[in-house]
Amino acid sequence: MIYWLLFYEFFKVGLFAIGGGLVTVPFLFDLSEHYAWFSTKELADMIAIAESTPGPLGVNMATFAGYKTAGIPGAVAATFGLVLPSLVIIMIIAGLLKKFKDNPYVRQVLSGIRPAVMALILMAGYEIARLAILSFENFILFVLFALSIRFYKASPVFYMIVAAVVGIIFKL
Repeated sequence: MIYWLLFYEFFKVGLFAIGGGLVTVPFLFDLSEHYAWFSTKELADMIAIAESTPGPLGVNMATFAGYKTAGIPGAVAATFGLVLPSLVIIMIIAGLLKKFKDNPYVRQVLSGIRPAVMALILMAGYEIARLAILSFENFILFVLFALSIRFYKASPVFYMIVAAVVGIIFKL
């Protein structure tokens, strides 16, 4: 029963999380409120782990949540549930895109979806910031990293390593 529920809930996330991995975050916050699969604190940790490991954020988070909830079969159920809608939709779109790419209604639908995707990403960023900035020290680190990223174009790997080292040194 838990496997079907994991599959179903993550299928819904995969079906409506248009725009990439960060768009899954608001849906995951909703799941954390409805099920005891993970807390919001664990969700913040999942995001940090998923962002620092290879692979798409949403898939990593679904795999982690499924594994935490029901072991390897749960990880498979949640991950497959999240990925299946995209797989089916992309196959359908790939087949139809050539035929309808110049259709004004298709362009209007895609244009209408963009602001909603942006709003979902911004809300995900807000929720992540709310969970991550727990103290004045965290806020100062956030500002320093934001300024560094803005003015010093280093690899994201560099920033992840520096952040990990800073977390260890200052016991954050």
